[in-house]
Amino acid sequence: MKEFWNERYASDDYAYGKDPNEFLKQQLKGETPGSMLLPCEGEGRNAVYAARLGWQVTAFDQSESGKNKCSQLAQVCNVKVDYHLSDAGYFPYGEHQYDCIVLIYAHFPPAVREYVHKQCVKALRPGGLLLLEAFHPNQLHYKSGGPKATDLLYTREQLLEDFQQLHTLLAEEKEIELAEGPFHQGKAFVVRFAARKQ
Repeated sequence: MKEFWNERYASDDYAYGKDPNEFLKQQLKGETPGSMLLPCEGEGRNAVYAARLGWQVTAFDQSESGKNKCSQLAQVCNVKVDYHLSDAGYFPYGEHQYDCIVLIYAHFPPAVREYVHKQCVKALRPGGLLLLEAFHPNQLHYKSGGPKATDLLYTREQLLEDFQQLHTLLAEEKEIELAEGPFHQGKAFVVRFAARKQ
């Protein structure tokens, strides 16, 4: 997969655009900036946006090309992102480290998903916010991007189970219109989840 993402991010164009995810933008309104972690952050559009709002941003991805693109975007926007090269299964999440963790289209096989989500719960500080947007299995009927295997796609029920230790603020499955660079365009079916650690 590392080679796949390096190839996708090798172009001068940004695969998913330079603008942040719309769900992330909506959910961060009114939040006091603190420390934020963005796993599988790719080319850095969401990390750079959060940094511009005043968040202290840590991000990681397995793609060197993604890290390089994030560095370029951060430099243009005059912000700093602490970006690490790491596989999601091996990143040192720690405990009570972050005020916000953001998972935007971070898709994993079931066992890895459960592990990563469990680590994210531990890594949140009390009062910390978790935000997630991902493709739902219904996305297989759409042509706007995402994995082509059902076990890599997420349902509301799975997320409620994975994050049952958190207080759920939002858990919805819905059709949306994507306009995120060349690889996320058109109608899509997603699951959106927001929760806070007590």
